[in-house]
Amino acid sequence: MESCGSVDLVRPTKNINNALAQFLKTSPGALVLLKAGDLVEGVVLGSGANRLLVDLGRHGTGVVYRGELQNARDVVRNLKPGDSIHAKVISADNEDGFVELSVSEASRQKAWAEIAELQGADQPFMVKINGANRGGLTANVGQLAAFLPLSQLVGDHYPKTIGEDKTALTQALQGLIGQEISVKIIEANPRTAKLIVSEREAVEENTKELLTGYAVGQVIEGIISGVADFGAFVKFTDNPAIEGLIHVSELEWRVVENPKEVVKVDEVVTAKIMDIKDGKVSLSLKALKDDPWLAGIGRYAEGQMVSGTVYSFNPFGATVNLGGDIQGQVHVTDFGGVEEMKKSLAAGTSYDFTVESVKPEERRIVLKLKK
Repeated sequence: MESCGSVDLVRPTKNINNALAQFLKTSPGALVLLKAGDLVEGVVLGSGANRLLVDLGRHGTGVVYRGELQNARDVVRNLKPGDSIHAKVISADNEDGFVELSVSEASRQKAWAEIAELQGADQPFMVKINGANRGGLTANVGQLAAFLPLSQLVGDHYPKTIGEDKTALTQALQGLIGQEISVKIIEANPRTAKLIVSEREAVEENTKELLTGYAVGQVIEGIISGVADFGAFVKFTDNPAIEGLIHVSELEWRVVENPKEVVKVDEVVTAKIMDIKDGKVSLSLKALKDDPWLAGIGRYAEGQMVSGTVYSFNPFGATVNLGGDIQGQVHVTDFGGVEEMKKSLAAGTSYDFTVESVKPEERRIVLKLKK
């Protein structure tokens, strides 16, 4: 009897396993188990003040509790029985026997998935500007807030006068609210909820083909279309659809603190093309000017007494204009610190200096304030 009982116990188990194997073979998706983090789609069964029930088909019944309903009120406000809904699984089997769901998390995850798809397409798209601050503009891309930095605006939209007046800058940017601008995504990070877009990248995409008619070393005529801290935008007069950038370091042979010292909006300039890459064109004004160091460096020698005007300060010292676009440097260590240096020197004031060293290969003249 004992032996027979043993056989009777084993045989049904084998039969069940065989039946289960056959079932899984014919219906491979029937026993897919949910886990936390999965995205699911269901049909609304009904809702009350404290929860919303969702039919998840073979996965059972899902529930969205009150706290999550508050978080996702914009999504669930108009839902009614029979409507489809996307949600994210928080718990596959909670203490009430439901699949606990998050609607706001699913909406956020789906929104970032759409952003990834948009970024992967690498094509410009339109956004409507809905806000501005002194750092740039804001807009929505789908359900997500995006930021368009000031540096990523093209010349047409870059504030014509920025100066030190941050209020005027913000007011100029606010004039763009309501406008639609073509942009491309340049950074998308779901973890930090950081979404950065660029108008310059979108425009550069359209200028790649136009730039095939130009070459590095070519001299072009252009109109200054915008001035920024980092340089000046230039529209080609023979092809206004192309806008290049003169970096601040390419305006003059000397150090330039503010590009508006050299150029102004609507001024016609002649510039040399220094680089063409990925729809971007880099220009130079100084490349078309004589290098003052080649002709003027011979006027200076170690131990010589010179007069110069303090142009600007930096963490390492001060820059001094010596004339003819040649500048010298005074080390902060001569004074003991930045504050002490500023007590001895004032921007815009002339002083007598001693030439401590001349380094033509580095384009450097080191000065010492005459005591």
